Amino acid sequence: MGVIPSGPKIYIAGHRGMVGSAIVRALQSHGHNNLVTRTHDELDLTNQAAVNAFFADEKPDQVYLAAAKVGGIHANNTYPADFIYQNLMVQANVIEAAFRHGVKKLLFLGSSCIYPRLAKQPMREDALLTGLLEPTNEPYAIAKIAGIKLCESYNRQYGASHGVDYRSVMPTNLYGPGDTYHPENSHVIPALIRRFHEAKVAGAPSVSIWGSGTPKREFLYVDDMAAASVFVMNLPLATYAQHTQPMLSHINVGFGSDVTIAELAQAVGRAVGYQGAIEFDSTKPDGAPRKWMDSSRLNALGWQAKVNLERGLSLAYQNFVSQS
Repeated sequence: MGVIPSGPKIYIAGHRGMVGSAIVRALQSHGHNNLVTRTHDELDLTNQAAVNAFFADEKPDQVYLAAAKVGGIHANNTYPADFIYQNLMVQANVIEAAFRHGVKKLLFLGSSCIYPRLAKQPMREDALLTGLLEPTNEPYAIAKIAGIKLCESYNRQYGASHGVDYRSVMPTNLYGPGDTYHPENSHVIPALIRRFHEAKVAGAPSVSIWGSGTPKREFLYVDDMAAASVFVMNLPLATYAQHTQPMLSHINVGFGSDVTIAELAQAVGRAVGYQGAIEFDSTKPDGAPRKWMDSSRLNALGWQAKVNLERGLSLAYQNFVSQS
């Protein structure tokens, strides 16, 4: 006989992605077993009628909205219409259907790219909508900003009358199990893990890294992000309201400090066990000099990241090797 589902019925949209799968792990570790998931083939979240039918049928109590069309700079530049349209549709359909079918608690997962390209570092929540976005992923960022504003607008219109409590969290750069290690389309940590691993296997004397190695980036292990998501979802409303504003309600989730790309490359080399030299090709572009989130709002609420970069990279590399 199987386990009888208990506790709130929780729908995780995007459960196969890196963040969604980590949220499933986090919920299970808290004893939640009444979880609802659907693959993209089972439920197309851009299809309003299908999403409505799903909510009418399942009637979840809570929703974690981690589903999104994501990609690197090349994908964002090549398919800007897909990125803005699909993300807007997913968010609008899920949030509206959640409201229509009585979901009181929803958590929307955004992205650090919502902040202006030249935002003051570390980036605080109130930097939102104060300047121009990074052009390469502007359509995606606009969609994510719309998701935050959807949550805030439903709270403002239906919070008092219907008990609606929809919240948003903005993660910094994430890595860990479930990441994409594609040679062209992956982010910096999985790309480096793959490159160092291949260099180790081939016995290559050196690995060349794009850029000068001086830009600084912040990285958060994905299971820490999931833990923060569950933490924010379950904060008492009075506590959440005390630390946010009705029209500035999103919460940054970061590690709390950043590293240079050179320090990151050395740390990945150690995690992989690569013994060769690391070189930097300063003829290649560096990108923004720094991207660092101000997580003091979340820290004041009582949450802190637990997995440091050395430990996180070791776990990420184990995951990569198990997949390859």
